[in-house]
Amino acid sequence: MSTDLPTDLPEPTAAAPSAAPGARSKPHARALTGVVVATALPYADDPAAPAGLRPDLDRYAEHCRWLVDNGCHGVGPNGSLGEYSSLTDTERRAVARTAVAAVGRDALVVVGVHGVGAHQARRWAEHAAEDGADGVLCLPPTLYRASTAEVVHHFEQVAAVGLPVMVYNNPLDTKVDLTPEVIGELAAIDNVVAVKEFSGDVRRVRHIKECAPDLAMIAGADDLVLESLLMGAEGWFAGFPNVFPAASVRLFDLARAGRLAEARALYEPLVAAFRWDSRTEFVQAVKRAMDLVGRYGGPSRPPRGPLPGDQLAALDADVRRAVDALAAADTETDPQPGEPVAAGPRRPAAPAVGVRAAGGR
Repeated sequence: MSTDLPTDLPEPTAAAPSAAPGARSKPHARALTGVVVATALPYADDPAAPAGLRPDLDRYAEHCRWLVDNGCHGVGPNGSLGEYSSLTDTERRAVARTAVAAVGRDALVVVGVHGVGAHQARRWAEHAAEDGADGVLCLPPTLYRASTAEVVHHFEQVAAVGLPVMVYNNPLDTKVDLTPEVIGELAAIDNVVAVKEFSGDVRRVRHIKECAPDLAMIAGADDLVLESLLMGAEGWFAGFPNVFPAASVRLFDLARAGRLAEARALYEPLVAAFRWDSRTEFVQAVKRAMDLVGRYGGPSRPPRGPLPGDQLAALDADVRRAVDALAAADTETDPQPGEPVAAGPRRPAAPAVGVRAAGGR
């Protein structure tokens, strides 16, 4: 796959655009549930690119494919973990197109279409539709504390494009809390089909189901995923499956099957690492964890800088404990870089993942 970035970005049209030539057929026929990975974005050194880093699309395509081959049900390009706000418009669209091409029809592609206003978010949703996405993930207006009426208008505009919409509640970042009652209002909008809940309050899982019984409830916080699944969540839009995809899918499957003892045994050693997904430095943390297990996370663009030494030491210890526990339990099936992956989208058998020495990338 070429790493050249596209320059032919069309302006939004008044009506929802048709799929671009070569786009996947019937992209929005599937539910936005299961384990969908908020994909980290690798960069390559490039003095001509912003901050000297350009999206490494070849490496990103390989990562998306690896996640799907290890059982994940979908990928989510251009989320917060994917550093969408640090990308140029051209780069941002290229990332989404790369994800679609990489996974084909084997998994969902749920593209982040976050924007400061409804017209920007709608434009990104139109591009996602043109490029063959299965659905979109959308925050309320960013950089502005919108009222409920403004939030409803925002999602009406995005949903009018025609793709299934997953509402994203992240009040820590947006300063707009989509309460269960507000989500109930959003559920009345055609094409709003799911909500990613990241308030940190697991009580909301049931409350949202009461206010919006037809919406798919998606766990958003890695360190509350088991609790959310046990309370009825139908999906997990996740960060740390970038690091442990096969174990994460197994955790999801066990919880959904009601096999609580097995799910807890798998989950408890992972929680300390998963907590980093809810910290300010979650992007750097997930990328560092990927480096530690032999994948490639790499650097981030500004404003995100390297983790300080004390945080690196704490993160490394948490990830090592998780890896050691998974290896001891013989549940982790992620392949080492360069090792073959068994055919099919479900958990392939492979050796336990290893950990590099500290400081190595």
